[in-house]
Amino acid sequence: MSGPLPPGLRRNMVTICAMTATIMQALDTTIANVALPYMQGTLSASQDQINWVLTSYIVAAAIMTAPVGWIANRYGRKRIFIICSAGFTIASVLCGLAQDINQMVLFRLLQGVFGAALVPLSQTVMLDSYTLQERAKAMAIWGMGVMMGPIMGPSLGAWLTETYSWHWVFFVNLPFGALTVLGLMAFMDETKKDLTLRFDFFGFVALAVAIGSLQLALDRGEQLGWLESNEIVGEFIVSAVGFYYFFAHSFTTARPFIQFALFKDRNFVTGCIFMTVMGLVLYSTMALASPYLQNVIGYPIITAGMLLASRGLGTFLAMMMVGRLMRYFEARTLIISGLALTAGSLFQMTGWTEMTQVPEIVTVSVFQGFGFGLVFVPLSTVSFLTLPNHLRTDGTSMLTLLRNVASSIGISIVIAQLTQGTRRTYAILSEHVNPFNHALQMPDVRGIINLSTDAGRALADKMVAVQAQIIAFSQDYQLVMLFILVSIPLAIMIGSTKAALRKQAAGPEHAVME
Repeated sequence: MSGPLPPGLRRNMVTICAMTATIMQALDTTIANVALPYMQGTLSASQDQINWVLTSYIVAAAIMTAPVGWIANRYGRKRIFIICSAGFTIASVLCGLAQDINQMVLFRLLQGVFGAALVPLSQTVMLDSYTLQERAKAMAIWGMGVMMGPIMGPSLGAWLTETYSWHWVFFVNLPFGALTVLGLMAFMDETKKDLTLRFDFFGFVALAVAIGSLQLALDRGEQLGWLESNEIVGEFIVSAVGFYYFFAHSFTTARPFIQFALFKDRNFVTGCIFMTVMGLVLYSTMALASPYLQNVIGYPIITAGMLLASRGLGTFLAMMMVGRLMRYFEARTLIISGLALTAGSLFQMTGWTEMTQVPEIVTVSVFQGFGFGLVFVPLSTVSFLTLPNHLRTDGTSMLTLLRNVASSIGISIVIAQLTQGTRRTYAILSEHVNPFNHALQMPDVRGIINLSTDAGRALADKMVAVQAQIIAFSQDYQLVMLFILVSIPLAIMIGSTKAALRKQAAGPEHAVME
């Protein structure tokens, strides 16, 4: 069916299918968040139960990302891509049809299991479909889906929930999923199957237990009080034991579950480091942006979503340009520039207050998104520049896994810091709100805040609470900014991309792998 078609057309169609798969999975990491209160009422669930709608998806996706490379190499990339795309689409429809919380959690687990492979497989397909010289363009196209999905998810989720119902947060995947499955069946070529591969069951179980327990602890830590909770302490212990057994087994077995040959490639190791940085920074700043706009400034969720979309605009602009920029600049130069731009935008955000105006929010968000785009595409290109083709699927799985785990760690850190920082700052500020404070005795202030009345005390308490939140947000932005600045010097590990491209262009790997 795909034979008579020109190679360029086939490649374009496969690119579209890879993009729709990426966007579906990336959207579903955040699109359901805003619909949780509506689901809770419809499904008659408690607060703890409804949080499992998110937790089940995150944990399942994290566990099943690790074996994607082995499964695709063993059974064929096309077959697995089609099965996972179809399974994800069917699971999405089932989520929209769920009648109680048990069904919802079960179907979200299935969604995570099938969705785990979509991003790494789509990246591998894009890398294999384009030549070395075109790879920056390919990663820019693919990166739009990965980066735009989480940014646009809350906005789209809010609009669908407000306009229709929470069910459409899941039903929206149906047309894209159907298009992906049909397109892959028609236009994608199957890869060779390696029937000699044997599954390292012990290694997989140890890694699955380690990652699953870690994700559970990170996702539930805030609501349970972190180390004050026996459940969280137990999950951290189980995770540590799982990682210990995984590494002890992997270094002593002939065929470990993870191909450690990946980490002999310096560019790939550097890519892993900076992908961890990107996962932490991207998702932690997203986790802070929405509550700041809604809780501090007071925008409704639709307006907040539109303002958050401005960061996606910056990312889109950067990815439109970065493919051409890589012809003239080294990847490390663009990565350092992007990180510096992101750090600068975070510095600006440390000065935000409840009076910050829309033009400043949009401007800073666009520059921050532009910085993300400058980092992501060169990073995705560099990671696979010198990696052998047979390790490529395992490499994309590892990068996706690291990005997902880093995002969970980043969100947990900034939310915990925000909560504790707000409480700590509130306690300090409230000590100075008393009848003996000279500033509160001034006639113009006393006319507004009269601590001798209930209304005056309530107003003072509200003002102190808002200021405490603002200071805590500022401290979070400073923390993320410092993390970026510390990571910038590591970019010296990245070799010359131009030299590598010239070297490989003369060899057989210049050809596109069919």
